[in-house]
Amino acid sequence: MARIVKQVVFDNSKTPTVKRVAAYARVSSAKDAMLHSLSAQVSHYSSLIQKNPGWLYCGVYADEAITGTKENRANFQKLLTECKAGKIDMVITKSISRFARNTVTLLSTVRELKELGVDVYFEEQNIHSLSESGELMLTLLASFAQEESLSASENQKWRIKKNFEEGKPWNYTVYGYRNNHGTLEVYEKEAEIVRFIFSKYLEGMGLSAIRDWLNDNKTPTRFGNKWTHRTISIILKNEMYTGRLLLQKTYRENHITKKRLENSGQLPKYRAEETHQPIIDIDTFNTVQEEMERRKEKFNCGEKSCERYSFTGMIKCEGCGASYRRKIRGEKVHWICSTYNSTGKKNCPTSSAIPETVLKDIISKALGIVSFDDVIFQKEVKGIYACKNHLLKIEKTDGSIIECVWTMPSRSESWTPEKRELARQRKLEEINNARCNSNTCNN
Repeated sequence: MARIVKQVVFDNSKTPTVKRVAAYARVSSAKDAMLHSLSAQVSHYSSLIQKNPGWLYCGVYADEAITGTKENRANFQKLLTECKAGKIDMVITKSISRFARNTVTLLSTVRELKELGVDVYFEEQNIHSLSESGELMLTLLASFAQEESLSASENQKWRIKKNFEEGKPWNYTVYGYRNNHGTLEVYEKEAEIVRFIFSKYLEGMGLSAIRDWLNDNKTPTRFGNKWTHRTISIILKNEMYTGRLLLQKTYRENHITKKRLENSGQLPKYRAEETHQPIIDIDTFNTVQEEMERRKEKFNCGEKSCERYSFTGMIKCEGCGASYRRKIRGEKVHWICSTYNSTGKKNCPTSSAIPETVLKDIISKALGIVSFDDVIFQKEVKGIYACKNHLLKIEKTDGSIIECVWTMPSRSESWTPEKRELARQRKLEEINNARCNSNTCNN
């Protein structure tokens, strides 16, 4: 019987894959018109992506009132984290200036995404970052965007300087006053609180006591927030309440960082007299400044420690959003929520003080190292969130989250031989002191 051979043809066509697409939108002002524009951008991109049958909608990431020169935009960073996690294939944005006005930031971000295989499409310029000519065009156009940012910054500086020379403040949102067509007018309801703050401080009350009194009596700040130690201090130091203006006390570092710096002679200052109705007389104001200096010297709190520790700025309280600070209790070092530490448990009931030794042990186990290493910690950990019930959420730089529950060490674990010896020495010292006192009394 003859062998029968048939050729079989297999279907090698690839199953069509769906492209995972997200969008990024940003406005640099919190004005209503800008926020309306942002809302329109979000709606536009949501509709655009969902209508394309070959695209999978992965959301629209938007930042409000944040300049494009900064890299620490919350949703921008969240978008990058999703891209690094392999969850997004393409990002759509309106224009280069919406994505980033800093050429270095733009190119470094685009290149980073390019290595991950993530395409960035700029609608206005019709540029795909993964295209052959993409990076060249982006370099040229981003330079123009950065120059535009510089030009806008210089124009703004000129307007501010012009106002200062004419004795006009740049910011009219001062507690106790309202802006009436370019003139500061006393808002009596708040002016009473300003006089109360100055009066109570001269009577001997501290900043924390004044803050607590105002919060306990449901007295809101101008924008309806709670009073803080810093808010009270700013009011007591504000010369504007005397009817005078000292202008350009601070300035912006540059149009890229936009960091606010104290003017210590880098730029001229302007003093304007009798520009508006005073709330506090000049003698009272000067007396308060003298009293603040006296208390500063008395309690030696004029200079803040510049020492930075491993966990400085790394731990956030999930309950109130405040940072944790380092605190020494006797011989033990703890990290505690700054809200809890300053205002008590009533304002942050879910937080707990965490021993530094426990923190280091938890981090070491989470990172898989034998003992805590600050270099490895700073490299691999982006931040730590302290939650209720002793839960810690450790966010790594790769975007992953490690959850750990910490416990207080038992007394037997913390009772080391060194501590036993120290306790024994103290007890002997107490006995010797008691014998000396007894002998003195007998004599």
